[in-house]
Amino acid sequence: MMNKETTIDTKKVYTGKIVNLRVDTVEITGRGYAQRELISHRGGVCCVAITDENKILFVKQFRKAVEKELIELPAGTLEAGETPDQAVVREVREETGYAICDVRPVSEFYPTPGYSDEKGHLFVASATERGEMRPDADEDIEVLEFTLEEAIEKIERGEIVDAKTIMGIALYRLMRDK
Repeated sequence: MMNKETTIDTKKVYTGKIVNLRVDTVEITGRGYAQRELISHRGGVCCVAITDENKILFVKQFRKAVEKELIELPAGTLEAGETPDQAVVREVREETGYAICDVRPVSEFYPTPGYSDEKGHLFVASATERGEMRPDADEDIEVLEFTLEEAIEKIERGEIVDAKTIMGIALYRLMRDK
């Protein structure tokens, strides 16, 4: 049986717009005490959005944390009071300009459960008419479209390295091949 950790003290270190950081002191049954640095996050969404031409929408943007441009599925953070279903429609529209329909939930996942409670929500949808992109003021986004086969090749060549994107493409391929 796994040892359970009981929180005996919590210290808030930082409260931000996207994340909050705290340090918990925990008692590990039968093993003593430890500290856990933990990030709280509202959660996020990502979408495998398929166009009428059977291409998948991607966004390319600079990610400061890794100091490089990444190719990712359209994704974003839940706004306060927003459901994942609402957020995915908003995020795809903002980042790509496309409206989506036939939105289907595929998976819920924890991207980094070792230090964050962020829960991701993966969807598959049909991308319909393209309108105007509405990225956040601090976002510089390029929209890309690849076939499933092209996306898989980019993953194999290390051109797509974002975990949620790799997972989304892999699960979409499994769903399509069933």
